[in-house]
Amino acid sequence: MEEIEVPTEHLHEQLHESAQENAEHWILKVALTAALLAVFAAITALLAGHYANEAMIEQIQASDQWAYYQAKGIKSAVLENKIDMLQQLGKEALPKEKEKANQYKEDQKEIDKKAREKEKLSEKHLSLHNMLAKGVTIFQVAIAICAISALTKRKWLWYGSIALGLIGAILFLITFI
Repeated sequence: MEEIEVPTEHLHEQLHESAQENAEHWILKVALTAALLAVFAAITALLAGHYANEAMIEQIQASDQWAYYQAKGIKSAVLENKIDMLQQLGKEALPKEKEKANQYKEDQKEIDKKAREKEKLSEKHLSLHNMLAKGVTIFQVAIAICAISALTKRKWLWYGSIALGLIGAILFLITFI
């Protein structure tokens, strides 16, 4: 009986080429995932920086308002001391001075309101910054895991990086809801 020889060398080469193409295709997917995660991280970082700046500006404006509040208080105290001193000397203060002292106190109420509004805005912007900063961190970790998955050829790490990217995206979206 004659043996039929099967050309396995050619089959072996085809399997090797197919495996190589699949691996390259998978690495391409991992690289694309890492690039997309980097874009999301950059956008999120930009917004986080924006809100940090806004928080700082609002806090500076609140501090300015509190300084203005104190200045009005000092002016009021000086004027009230002048009025008291005049009364102790048996003289009457000008009605204009009494009105001005009262106006300083009214001004302080408005300034207080503005300062508190600025502080609340600052806290809101800082809260947005913190949420976005967490998103940036998660995106960066996802990028690192993506790179590790490409180096180790572990698909489960790639899937993990995609899951982390989704968590980062959810944090990004929650920030604005």
